[in-house]
Amino acid sequence: MNLRTPGPIPVPAEVVEAGSAPMINHRGPEFAELIGELHEGLRYAFRTENDVLTLTGSGTSGMEAAVVNHVGPGDRVLVVTVGVFGERFLELVRIYGGDPVHLGFAYGSAADPARIDDALAADPGIRAVLVTHNETSTGVTNPLEEIAQVVRARDRLLIVDAISSLSSIALETDAWGLDVVVSGSQKGWMTAPGLAFVSVSDRAWEAQDRCTTPRMYLDLRRAQRSQEAGQTPWTPAISLMFQLRQALRMLRAEGIEAVWQRHHATAERVRDGLEALGLELYAAEGYRSDTVTAMLPPEGLAADEIRAIARTDYDTVFAGGQASLGGQIIRFGHLGYTTDEDVRGGLEALRGSLAKLGHAVPAAAGG
Repeated sequence: MNLRTPGPIPVPAEVVEAGSAPMINHRGPEFAELIGELHEGLRYAFRTENDVLTLTGSGTSGMEAAVVNHVGPGDRVLVVTVGVFGERFLELVRIYGGDPVHLGFAYGSAADPARIDDALAADPGIRAVLVTHNETSTGVTNPLEEIAQVVRARDRLLIVDAISSLSSIALETDAWGLDVVVSGSQKGWMTAPGLAFVSVSDRAWEAQDRCTTPRMYLDLRRAQRSQEAGQTPWTPAISLMFQLRQALRMLRAEGIEAVWQRHHATAERVRDGLEALGLELYAAEGYRSDTVTAMLPPEGLAADEIRAIARTDYDTVFAGGQASLGGQIIRFGHLGYTTDEDVRGGLEALRGSLAKLGHAVPAAAGG
């Protein structure tokens, strides 16, 4: 199966094998050594000297942790959205009693830092800004460095969903002044689903100490204290952590800048191949993601029918659209463990699926 979704992604054989190691005591010295290595590896990839905490849960658990630890009841926060996952932040703020100011941008476009600055200038009561770095529902990467410059100049806390970007797309936690950054194991980390990572700046810890939102399982202070003791507050997903250790070793051996460059080169090959097939890319030029590419089906063809043929006839799985984009787009994931053969196979699966539906396509898909 050629899994071309933007997560979960294929897991390298050596990472899979690492997860089969014998179980250890999560209150013993072996686990303390494991979580210590993970902490240093994650800080390397996050480009930070801040604490990076590992939670047992999906990426959404990391997003929820970011909210419940930093947004108190009635706290006014700016939630910037360009797609479905930004709107998840909006929903979380509302659920936990925050007072969100919603700054939404059209699907397929990126957030405009100038408009974020205007919103902050107009409302001095806003305490924090929540934004998605890479929006997999639309294939858009927001200009996070520029957004961070605006937010820091206004002296607000910046909370970032980097679930589908971190370890794949350039992100500088410390250099850009990012206060809270969330990621998840099933994306560019080349690990099975089930772990979330949250980095926390000194400013964010101060905000947590003032935050009155009830929390227990996702209490990051508990996680920090336990991690300092070589443990986790609750029973962790030890086998996934074995996998992550191996994946982090591989990322460090390659070098994180080289990983970013590899993702960009792969994304360019995918985009060039799709355009060679005559397909229109959905995301605005200049903001197209290096981890997932969204495309529109040719006029008169159904996106989900193309995906169904690719799956049944070519053993290739593409993601569909979400929410209002359901049935409207096809998403080609190319993050983490993606080989040249995976890219060629994905492009050929699309070529063949289009041809079976009577659409004229070139003889070769490129790539």
